[in-house]
Amino acid sequence: MSGTNDQTHKDGNTKWASSDGEFRRQTSSFRSLVQPNSPHPPARNRYKLFVALACPWAHRALIVRKLKGIDKVSDLLPVYVVDSLLGPEGWSWKPYGETHDELKGLGVPGTGPPPGHEDKVRIKDFYLQADPQYGARSTVPVLWDEEKKTIVSNESSELIRNLNEAFDEFVPEEYRGKTYYPQELRKEIDEVNEWVYSDVNNGVYKTGFATTQQAYENNFVPLFKALDKLEAMLAKKGCKDSKKPVYLVGDQMTEADIRLYTTIVRFDPVYHTHFKCNKHQIRDEAVYPNLHKWLRHLYWGDEAFKSTTDFESIKAHYYQSHPGNNPHRIVPSGPLPHIRGLDE
Repeated sequence: MSGTNDQTHKDGNTKWASSDGEFRRQTSSFRSLVQPNSPHPPARNRYKLFVALACPWAHRALIVRKLKGIDKVSDLLPVYVVDSLLGPEGWSWKPYGETHDELKGLGVPGTGPPPGHEDKVRIKDFYLQADPQYGARSTVPVLWDEEKKTIVSNESSELIRNLNEAFDEFVPEEYRGKTYYPQELRKEIDEVNEWVYSDVNNGVYKTGFATTQQAYENNFVPLFKALDKLEAMLAKKGCKDSKKPVYLVGDQMTEADIRLYTTIVRFDPVYHTHFKCNKHQIRDEAVYPNLHKWLRHLYWGDEAFKSTTDFESIKAHYYQSHPGNNPHRIVPSGPLPHIRGLDE
């Protein structure tokens, strides 16, 4: 899933909504896979993953990379992080404050581009190397093939499914064969993913970037109906009172949990306020005791979730990158804590 088309306001900020006030996400352009007997075969020292720590779509890939033990092999899929500030020229390797006086001091710095690409200033420079005619928004995550100097995939849903098996021959033995898209649960996973994507993952954006009252209400209502549905699903499984993690589909973690987590963990710190999704917070125990417990089990119970969640970068990105929503770019201190402990 990617962003909108590359339209801009006079101030250079991305125009997120269409003329009817509705936010519509652009279709990803690079949709290949790493697989044997393909232009992109599994290999070490060939592929790189470009992410923004703030981005929920890129966050999915970071979680799966860690769950699958890909991070245990240093030259298998190294990660390079862009600056948290999404400025007028898109995601950036170089802090915008060095070139735009009005943006000095904003953003959490990333890692910079990988060795051999020091001339690249923005993420769009990789897109243009892959396709000199590329004109849509340059989104993350990006799976980059260093040998072919091109983008394999910028579609997060397909990328995380590909990472399920793409590098199994190279990861430590205990991670081989692990899947978060098991055959027997695929139908149910796909069904959950479909409405969660539309009403929750993308729903917060459709609510937050609406530019008319009607467009806002058109998306606000389905968002909270979907959260209520998730709460009921988890309540049926006894999540609130369980000492062990409870999952959305079956009795094991699947990509349905991964895809939902990256939105829910951002909900209270960002979407509730910045995107006006303010009917309830996830931490409201009177409303979402099961959904809140599900979130905390994942965050505190599995390092793949906690270690890839960077609240500083998340908050800096959203509150500083969308002056249409937040003209003074002030980053709020709360809510505190960003996520409660399991015993709180």
